[in-house]
Amino acid sequence: MHVLILAGGLSHERDVSIRSGRRVQEALKGRFDQVSLLDVDTELIPTLRAGDVDVVWPLLHGASGEDGSLQALLELLGVTFVGTGSRAARVAWNKAVAKAVMMREGISTPEYVTLPQSLFREVGAEQVLDAIVARFSLPLVVKPVRGGSALGVSIVRDRADLARAMVHCFAYGDVALIERHVEGIELAVSVLGTGDDARVLPAVEVAVEGAYDYDARYNAGRVEYFAPARLTAEQAEVVSAAALTVHRTMDLRDLSRVDLILDGDGAAQVLDINIAPGMTETSLLPQAAEAAGLDLGSAYSALVADAHGRGIVD
Repeated sequence: MHVLILAGGLSHERDVSIRSGRRVQEALKGRFDQVSLLDVDTELIPTLRAGDVDVVWPLLHGASGEDGSLQALLELLGVTFVGTGSRAARVAWNKAVAKAVMMREGISTPEYVTLPQSLFREVGAEQVLDAIVARFSLPLVVKPVRGGSALGVSIVRDRADLARAMVHCFAYGDVALIERHVEGIELAVSVLGTGDDARVLPAVEVAVEGAYDYDARYNAGRVEYFAPARLTAEQAEVVSAAALTVHRTMDLRDLSRVDLILDGDGAAQVLDINIAPGMTETSLLPQAAEAAGLDLGSAYSALVADAHGRGIVD
């Protein structure tokens, strides 16, 4: 079997994607006849049409890799791949749409509003910011409605910092999601498998001074991780159930990571859904798999085998 890992691309998360791709390639080496790594460029379609690739594993982070575009292309070409299909990916990628679906299904997520950059210019930025603070109060979290790796994300505790946070957000997208900040234990809960066969891995606790931003995520030393998280059995069950509900409700396949906060009332507040979670040396899904006692090569091989058995499903 020939497994082709796709990594790189042109998003802000290109470097992380390449690191993820190399780590998965290394874990799969020797388990299949061929495990190759390819950037996403003009050689992609000719390579796939050559007919010697059995399973593709898309490991692009950010736009095109997680917004359903690449998945739709693979479906058009009739290529079997690891991960969520294009339709579900489009829903999960857009944070506002995903939150609306979760709220409809009774999944807890912080109260929010989404606003485009154009609105601030049309009606006056300061007046919009005043309305946001009056509605939600401080602190707030500002983030692009599409994107990952905490790019463009700010925690705002002072009204004077809100305009700067909006400018930072709009550097990564033209629509901002502003949500009520939730205090609590920051956790990442990964899920492997599909549907009834999905398995929740131990939650990973993220302990960081300041914001859990891009630099903190991908440069060792700024964050302390606890895998498994320092939770009671009851708390662990709450966050596991929340992640599994999200995975199944959003029709996610093979692997996902749900980022959430366990608040002071013991409720799991879902912040974000990742259909192509990072696989680098500091990434959370590999830490969770190791905490569960899984061999990464075996776990990743099982995902490839499941995709190969499933075949093309759009």
